[in-house]
Amino acid sequence: MEVPLQTQRPLCCSTLATDKTQFRIKPFLGFFPHWRTTQSSQQSSSWQKDFRVPGISHKITSSADFSRRRNRKMSSPRPKDSTPKGFMPKTQLGTSSQKRDQRSNREKEGQATPKSNEYAASDSKTPKLRVSTDKEQLAGVHQANKIEEQSGDNMDENEDKVPSTMKQTDINVQQEAENGRIGTINEDVNPIVENVEDGEDTAGLGGTVPLDSSQSEVVKENESHDIDDLEKTMATSVGDALNGIYVEGQNLDGRKCEDTRENESLEIVKDNTRSQFVIGEPVKEANVLVTKEKEDEDSSLKLKLEIEAFQKQVVERLAEEKISKGIKMFSYPEVVKPDQDIDVFLNRSLSTLNNEPDVMIMGAFNDWRWRSFTAKLNKSHLKRDLWSCKVHIPKEAYKMDFVFFNGKDIYDNNDGKDFCITVEGGMDVFEFEDFLLEEKHRELEKLAKEQAERERREEEQRQIEAEKAAMEADRAQAREEVKRKRETLQGSMKKAARFIDNVWYIEPSVFKGEDKIKLYYNKGAGPLLHAKELWIHGGHNNWKDGLSIVACLASSDRKDGDWWYADVIVPDCALLLDWVFADGPPQNATIYDNNHRQDFHAIVPKGIPEELYWVEEEHQIYKKLQEERRLKEEAMRAKAERTASMKAEMKERTLKMFLLSQKHIVYTEPLDVRAGSTITVFYNPANTVLNGKSEIWFRCSFNRWTHRMGLLPPQKMSPAESGSHVKATVKVPLDAYMMDFVFSEREDGGVFDNKNGMDYHIPVFGGVVKEPPMNIVHISVEMAPIAKVGGLGDVVTSLSRAVQDLNHNVDIILPKYDCLNLSNVRDFQFLKSFSWGGTEIKVWTGNVEGLPVYFLEPQNRFFWTGCIYGCRNDAERFGFFCHAALEFLLQSGFHPDIIHCHDWSSAPVAWLFKDHYMHYGLSKARVVFTIHNLEFGASFISKAMAYSDKATTVSNTYSKEVSGNPAIAPHLYKFHGILNGIDPDLWDPYNDKFIPISYTAENVVEGKRAAKQALQQKLGLKRDDLPLVGVITRLTHQKGIHLIKHAIRRTLERNGQVVLLGSAPDPRIQNDFVDLANQLHSSHADRARLCLTYDEPLSHLIYAGADFILVPSIFEPCGLTQLIAMRYGSIPVVRKTGGLYDTVFDVDHDKERAESQGLQPNGFSFDVADAAGVDYALNRAISAWYDGRDWFNTLCKRVMEQDWSWNRPALDYLELYHAACK
Repeated sequence: MEVPLQTQRPLCCSTLATDKTQFRIKPFLGFFPHWRTTQSSQQSSSWQKDFRVPGISHKITSSADFSRRRNRKMSSPRPKDSTPKGFMPKTQLGTSSQKRDQRSNREKEGQATPKSNEYAASDSKTPKLRVSTDKEQLAGVHQANKIEEQSGDNMDENEDKVPSTMKQTDINVQQEAENGRIGTINEDVNPIVENVEDGEDTAGLGGTVPLDSSQSEVVKENESHDIDDLEKTMATSVGDALNGIYVEGQNLDGRKCEDTRENESLEIVKDNTRSQFVIGEPVKEANVLVTKEKEDEDSSLKLKLEIEAFQKQVVERLAEEKISKGIKMFSYPEVVKPDQDIDVFLNRSLSTLNNEPDVMIMGAFNDWRWRSFTAKLNKSHLKRDLWSCKVHIPKEAYKMDFVFFNGKDIYDNNDGKDFCITVEGGMDVFEFEDFLLEEKHRELEKLAKEQAERERREEEQRQIEAEKAAMEADRAQAREEVKRKRETLQGSMKKAARFIDNVWYIEPSVFKGEDKIKLYYNKGAGPLLHAKELWIHGGHNNWKDGLSIVACLASSDRKDGDWWYADVIVPDCALLLDWVFADGPPQNATIYDNNHRQDFHAIVPKGIPEELYWVEEEHQIYKKLQEERRLKEEAMRAKAERTASMKAEMKERTLKMFLLSQKHIVYTEPLDVRAGSTITVFYNPANTVLNGKSEIWFRCSFNRWTHRMGLLPPQKMSPAESGSHVKATVKVPLDAYMMDFVFSEREDGGVFDNKNGMDYHIPVFGGVVKEPPMNIVHISVEMAPIAKVGGLGDVVTSLSRAVQDLNHNVDIILPKYDCLNLSNVRDFQFLKSFSWGGTEIKVWTGNVEGLPVYFLEPQNRFFWTGCIYGCRNDAERFGFFCHAALEFLLQSGFHPDIIHCHDWSSAPVAWLFKDHYMHYGLSKARVVFTIHNLEFGASFISKAMAYSDKATTVSNTYSKEVSGNPAIAPHLYKFHGILNGIDPDLWDPYNDKFIPISYTAENVVEGKRAAKQALQQKLGLKRDDLPLVGVITRLTHQKGIHLIKHAIRRTLERNGQVVLLGSAPDPRIQNDFVDLANQLHSSHADRARLCLTYDEPLSHLIYAGADFILVPSIFEPCGLTQLIAMRYGSIPVVRKTGGLYDTVFDVDHDKERAESQGLQPNGFSFDVADAAGVDYALNRAISAWYDGRDWFNTLCKRVMEQDWSWNRPALDYLELYHAACK
């Protein structure tokens, strides 16, 4: 059954009634791509994309009801005033992934789109494209509607023959057409497809295609048209023409269609006499289908070649135009789109490569940032010296960048500007940036997995090697133990006998392992003469397994003495029997006969071979050593894992506290800001300088204000649902690691809230970019544990470690004292020498607590004094060191971001840097100065405050207490208080070797009970359950020594115990406490002990064993004692001053203040520095211990769970460092 189908010009229903060239539809195993998008339809769309031809506007329809077909938009619609909307559907393009699949499938099957030379030798029939012009004007929508009405009756005749799915699709298309979704077409040319015999090269751009008279007319007439019009119509018209043709059982690229319909098939055939079509009946005979499939395969190939031929014509015209204008490079098509193959042409005669035999292209996409490529150009078939190659435009491209070269060293780079082609319809710059970030994120994830896998394998290999080494060590130890035991046993065997006359003998005299023997003993021959019972306590092989033979002796019938015997089973591996006699069993015996302390020994006559025994003994010892080692390693591994887990949990809690610490001002939802997410920022202006402002504007950026997107547009904040908060929503980019923002009263500025110049910052998690590390150098005269006098040394080491743990680079410069404790320095070695100030300065390096340290040793003997402080020229010594440290940085090529100096001793760094080094090689650096104690070196501190970029002290309250000091007051704008922390590895009750048992918050009661008992025993105190108050301090007036004395007496009055550890630098104070110690040791020897020295192990035991730690300081910049006490579960009793006020919250008075810091009350405190103040706090503490032990134990657990490490201070210091660098 055949039904004719006419091509359309433009495609509208009027063409159905004309006598133009027709196509006849025959059945085929397939489907129409307009009905449903499947893999086959997508492949057809891909074919259309690759073979677009300008100048052709035709459409082949295969529906019984055109008005109901699913129409699609044109790919390149004309201007609104040039062409009315027609009814030409456009096949929907597949997705990029589908196109990739199509290309991949073609490559796999070896049927990729043929190039020009692939058709030259073809023996099959090839199609020739004949084009005739038509002078009719384009039909409008009104005309199409009219024709549709006229044709309705004819179309209804075939309605019943259309499948149900097709009918439904037709309805959908009709609705789309009524909604204006149908594109327009060009009526300028009308293709007629006919079969001709091959005889000429018609393969693409490289061949020639003969044109008949009709084609020539088209070419002549089209010469009057602009080339741009041809290109605009090419993509739409030819693609749509091709999309309407489906080959029976195959796609247009020659591959069989995967989704065929067995009940319907269509074939397009030529028919110049009729203008109608119908749906063919199902073809039942397989041989007919095979024939149709072959014919349609040939038809598909013909059409491809026709299109390529027309493309050649268009390219020739384009080339003529570019040559006439003197343009040396152009592309075809001129409008380049993503995921498309284009031809790039170079007029070599206009290029610097005009005399080069080889021409190549080298390029990439998107400003040379994506997918670089290199290809060779070939001489094209076009006129002049035009060379060309094909380039595939990736779907991510918005621009193609390239240069030409000869494959060696001669380039044509467009006069230094490079060539570029804009890609239209794809990603823009910002979308590509996001795409790159996603790619980078995936790459980072891949690299992280690979790194984790490498580390896992390396760890496995390390464990294997460690296991081998341990096994060898165990074997060596087993051999040594066997050697020692063998020597001992052989010595015992030399002393052994088979019997002793009138004392003991064995029956039978010859026996072996596992035999039952009788061992006789003459009671009257030894010290057991009057014993009521006789027992044998024995073993074997020199008591190898301890006591293994125990038996009660019975009286013998022998008459020549008081003989007794016992039945004994000889151990199976015994070489020697060992025993003594006693008057009772092992637990009750009092009198022994042990052969004059030599024990009794008897050789086993028929024992196992001695060599075999020692081989087995060595093996057993080896197995025992291995098991002991395994259990030990498992315990260590479990402990290390738990330690790491507890540290991670505490760090996570601290970070959450850090994020919530400003909740009364600003916070986010969700609290954890993730890269790529959208978050809401809540701000409470009532607690800031913007209180009462009618508007609040939010100004935001990322990555410390350095993000590629720059500052986001100001955003007016809207009222939140409750309270005085306002809110704004922000999309966090994928490459963010920090969110930065401030607030203002107006869009153009006005009053700002920028957190006193620090700005607001919130960390972003999960980004593809990590924060670049800062380079920080500490210049200090103290460092724990190698050169420690006070808290300064602890801060330098602990702060540096905490900042280094946050992935920043930290170095420390320290004087090389002759009294350094070098046992704590790893990899200590000489580095270099340099000269400054007429002095040679030697530089040594080493690693202390995981930190790189540079030791400066000037040869002027400044630091060969046997001490750190206490010389008459300390100011001169440390001034020289500060200048030498800066000179070392300069001469060694350091480029620090931050130079951090501490207290008066390294204060000269601040002004020496600004006066001598800031403009001479160290311009990048900023100076941060920290005051640990304002009591010393006020003049140096004042000058450093003036020169530093930022200054800090060691607690917020202390910064307020000293704000009126003349050295501080002029510089309050850059002065900040940041609390000190403690080193959680140094002070860790779970891994402390100086306390009897390890403990955490979960078993704090048991741990502290054991520590208290060990402390009482060590110091000779009464081992009783009494409240124990500990004092660990330097005995100076600052520490409140008169309050300490009063607290000792008050504790003893309350029937408590007191332990003091400390010494006084002032001999008078030291002697005063010696007298007090003598008095107390005499009157309260079982409840008081004063240890007037420095004892590190004892300090750990006091922190763990005490119930309370007293810190009654007159002033305290920060204080570490109360922090260490809480780490060990001891309750601090302190005076409200400086850092003590910032860290200890009274259980009765400071609940709200603690909650504002995200904490709970944790101790007892008092205000006035007198006896009444001490009594108020100490009496409440001791009473709580007596009256509520359960509550007190809960308090101990609570303080252990609080984080007083450097986790939080390190974050605050990093904020300060970044603020200094702004």
